[in-house]
Order: sequence, then structure tokens, then C-alpha cells
Amino acid sequence: MEQDTVTSTPTPMKGMRGMRRGAAAAAPSQLVQTGSLDGRDVPLVITPAIEGVDLRAWAADNRDVIVAHLLRHGAILFRGFGLRTVADFEAVASAITPELFGEYGDLPREPDSERIYGSTPYPADKTILFHNESSHLPRWPMKQYFFCVIAAQTGGETPILDCRELCRVIDPEVLRHFEEKGLLYVRNFSEGIDVSWQDFFKTDQRCDVEEICRNSGMAWEWKDGDRLMITRRAPAVSVHPLTGDRVFFNQVQLHHVSCLDEATRTSLRELFDEQDLPRNVSYGDGSPIADDTMDYLAKVFDDNAIAFRWQEGDIFMLDNMLVSHGRRPFGGPRKIAVAMAEMLDSPGPVPSGAAV
Repeated sequence: MEQDTVTSTPTPMKGMRGMRRGAAAAAPSQLVQTGSLDGRDVPLVITPAIEGVDLRAWAADNRDVIVAHLLRHGAILFRGFGLRTVADFEAVASAITPELFGEYGDLPREPDSERIYGSTPYPADKTILFHNESSHLPRWPMKQYFFCVIAAQTGGETPILDCRELCRVIDPEVLRHFEEKGLLYVRNFSEGIDVSWQDFFKTDQRCDVEEICRNSGMAWEWKDGDRLMITRRAPAVSVHPLTGDRVFFNQVQLHHVSCLDEATRTSLRELFDEQDLPRNVSYGDGSPIADDTMDYLAKVFDDNAIAFRWQEGDIFMLDNMLVSHGRRPFGGPRKIAVAMAEMLDSPGPVPSGAAV
């Protein structure tokens, strides 16, 4: 894959504190510049306009500008700032959103950090399908950060979808079914297939798990062999709390069994009965989502996906409700660190056909 073309223009920003010692003198408006990848509106690309800009210090001085850009574009790619380590990444992310979330149960924690995680440990030859982080749960991060420590030799992109645009391009009748019925997510914590329920809920006490589920509007069922199944009904289409935009905000592709590659799907069906599959999803009223509908969504997603080749030192900042993300297969070593912030609780009841 050829390198994306970045076009940039200087952008007025606050403060000179973002210059490292020894950097050439410049007016405040020349510290960074904004641009695009191949002329696209998403993501916005921010790069240094001069040598030696300290991204952490600049970000701390320009949080309001960054947030405004994020709400407009949905995603920002910070590139070319000489970041090298997970500590560099944590410093920048903390400068933008000081309270990074440190209690996430679905990702492995990075060594020497309480608030930075490794990316999903999923086979390199498999695709991670599009999803909004934790949208199947009662609480999700509004902001998510990715940092490229090691770029894969081939592939490994983190493609995104504009969730506002999806509400405009999905067939209105298909979208209506999702919006009116919502979704019913099913998750079975199965040893060797998923994280354990103990790691996910951060407790080994069943009574604690039940209390968490009860307070979060999730149903639960204990099964033989210390297995746990949780279910939750949730919207498929939501409204962004700050922009007021309708967004296709869910994990329907990540949970629907038909979206798995044939080998994985066959293997799981040999190991589990339908009700025991690690993850599954239906409409909120319990009716199945047809494979044809999921095939149609996959085509829409592919047609609208936005991707770029990672460069080491990149930080990719997402508004988790405005864009969804995935991961493409890759070859060679790859290391992406992850941070999350501004946890948001589900604002209210799910669609009428989806009462727990």
C-alpha cells in the first residue's frame, strides 16, 4: 500500500510553550499545521509546522481547539512529533484528557502503566470488525486514543467509519428496523476464548458481578463450569450528546456470527451450541438479524471505510460515538497502545421493544 498523501496548512493556535528548547523562533500560529489524508475530511491531520514542537505542552495549551476539531471531524491524527514510547503517549493523552480510564476489563494493561492498554490480542491474520468501543455495555468512553509503537510490515491499519455518514447512507428501511428495535447483545465468558469474567468485572465474587449487572441493566445467568452469560438490550442508533447528530453507534458487526470468516464460524459452531457462542446479537425484540442484512451492512461499511498506513509515533484520537473502528490483518511485529477517557453512562431506556 502506498503512503497516504498529507496536505497541510498553518493553523492559528495558542501558546509558545509547545516549543522544545532550541527550536527555531516562530509565531504562535506556526507551531502546528492542520491537513488531510488524500483530501479527505476525516481524519484531521495535525503535524508540526516547525522542528521541535512538544506535543504534550502544545496539547495542554490547546485542549479546547483539539476538542472543537474532534467534534467536527470525529478523528484526529497527530503525526511527526517524534514520540517514541508509551510514556510519551500517556503524557500527550493526559494533557488532552487528564482523567484517563484505568479500569477497562477487555484489554491487557501495558506494563508500568495503570491507564494504558495493549490493543486487542487477536490473531494477526484475522480482521477485527467495525465497532464503537463498549457500545454494547452501559458505559463507554467518549474519547479513545491509539499510539503506534511498532508499525506492521504489511497491513495492520485501523480503519474507521463516520457514524454520522452511516445514518445518511444506510437504506432508510434497514436503518429504521435498527433504530426502532434496538439490539440484544449476548456474551458468554468462555475459558480460552474470551477474557475471564473475573478479569472483566475485576472481582472473583459472583455476588459482586450480580450487583454490577443489576445496577447496569444487564441480565446474567450462571452456567456449568463457572461460566457466565450476560445479555443487554441497547440502542443501535443514538444521538451524540454534544453535537446532537444521529449516529450508528453499536457493535452489531463485531457480534453477529455471520460476519466471522468461514473457518472461525465453523470452528465456533463445532465447539458451542447457538446459545453458548462467545458473542451474538439479535434485534432488541429477540428476532434474528438476517444474514442478508449483515451482508448489506458489510458492503456499506467497506464502501465508506477510511484507512491509512500507521507510522511509528502516530497518535490517533477518536470520538467513540462519531466514528467506529476496526483492525485489518497484518504481517510482522505490530504494537499499538490504547487509552480511553471521559466515560459516559447510557442516558436512558432502550427502544420500546427491548425491555430487559
